[in-house]
Amino acid sequence: MDREKAVKAVRDFLAACGEDAEREGLKDTPARVADMFAELLAGNGQSAEEHLSKSFAVQSDGMVLEKDITFSSTCEHHLMPFFGRMAIAYVPDGRVAGLSKLARTVEVFAKRLQLQERLTAQVAQAVYEYLGARGVFVVCKAEHTCMTCRGIKKFGSSTVTFATAGDFPEELAAKVVALLK
Repeated sequence: MDREKAVKAVRDFLAACGEDAEREGLKDTPARVADMFAELLAGNGQSAEEHLSKSFAVQSDGMVLEKDITFSSTCEHHLMPFFGRMAIAYVPDGRVAGLSKLARTVEVFAKRLQLQERLTAQVAQAVYEYLGARGVFVVCKAEHTCMTCRGIKKFGSSTVTFATAGDFPEELAAKVVALLK
């Protein structure tokens, strides 16, 4: 991110809102907002391959499920946060990822301007492609502040998305959904 351009853009935005960016309470705000967005969008330029390439050989072909992976992301439509939990289930093909690597994979994609549907699909595709899993099933449940804090203001509403990659058996998908209730 070009921090200098971001600081100027925030300063211009404050002026467009009728604020004085030089007043005491706002003087450091443009820099703080630029730094915040640098942190929120830190996944740009990162690859999940870095994390998922660190794997371990296994003899089992039983399903692996990592659930309750918390995340926050930024909606590309309103630049507002959405946050939730993700579950990643996969059937290994001789290799498994370290459990923290799945959470790191979620972070790579969550720390970008994002749509929940795309985020869910990107995680599934990355685990399938970079880990070499036979099949992947991802469930994501999130609350969008563009739904709760503005617009329709429906507090407590959530969106659930699903994505698969490879050959993930339907009976295992049903078990994953049952385990998440």
